[in-house]
Amino acid sequence: MNDKERSAEEFDRLLNIIDRLRTSCPWDMKQTNESLRKLTIEETYELADAIFSGNDDGIRNELGDLMLHIVFYAKIGSEKGLFTMADVLKGINDKLIYRHPHVFGDIKVSGPSEVEKNWEHLKIKENNGYKPVLSGVPSSMPSIVKANRIQEKVRGVGFDWEKPEQIWDKVMEEISELKKEVENYNIERIESELGDVLFSVINASRLYGIDPEAALEKTNRKFIKRFNYLEKETMAKGRSLHDMSLDEMNEIWEKAKEED
Repeated sequence: MNDKERSAEEFDRLLNIIDRLRTSCPWDMKQTNESLRKLTIEETYELADAIFSGNDDGIRNELGDLMLHIVFYAKIGSEKGLFTMADVLKGINDKLIYRHPHVFGDIKVSGPSEVEKNWEHLKIKENNGYKPVLSGVPSSMPSIVKANRIQEKVRGVGFDWEKPEQIWDKVMEEISELKKEVENYNIERIESELGDVLFSVINASRLYGIDPEAALEKTNRKFIKRFNYLEKETMAKGRSLHDMSLDEMNEIWEKAKEED
């Protein structure tokens, strides 16, 4: 049995397991789309953590958890008479074929950027010729990821800087406007301008091929590691962070940076 056959067999096994759980397990029987939603988000973040850590075993396990959720939602849809797992699979299969005419059709493309532009154009055609470019961005998506996705989508229709270096004038302009509002101490305007600064910096990261979420997460982890070092060294000296001056903490912080 090859891998594709094994996958089909195990997928069918999962479908049967969910069928049984929905009729035999009190917890599974009471689940709804709404009750599963927060758990699905949690599982997605756990997958993201495994990917970020390069934990291949973790990735495999978390993919299984997400697959469970996908099948669960399809089962609920089937119980409501709305759609089945087969409908879900047919939908994504048809979409992939339609949006890859350079693979399944006669369209020629020059590279990934043209594929991305064609993808956005084809999405519009799917909605009788009109679909707002940003309509597919989930409102509940984390803000950094959302900003990056917004920028990627508008790039797909040509709304983007011609050269990456052009973004820096915009970044400096937004920082200047933020500093002005800080001097005026207009809290509402400070918040607005700070948002513009963050949006422009995220745009810069995209233009240079950097995932802003991953970049910030690396900084978060680096900060946590250094602060843990600071705390550990402070305790080893029999002292408390509350009793130390900022200069004393910075001295240990610099040692933590050297450890990196």
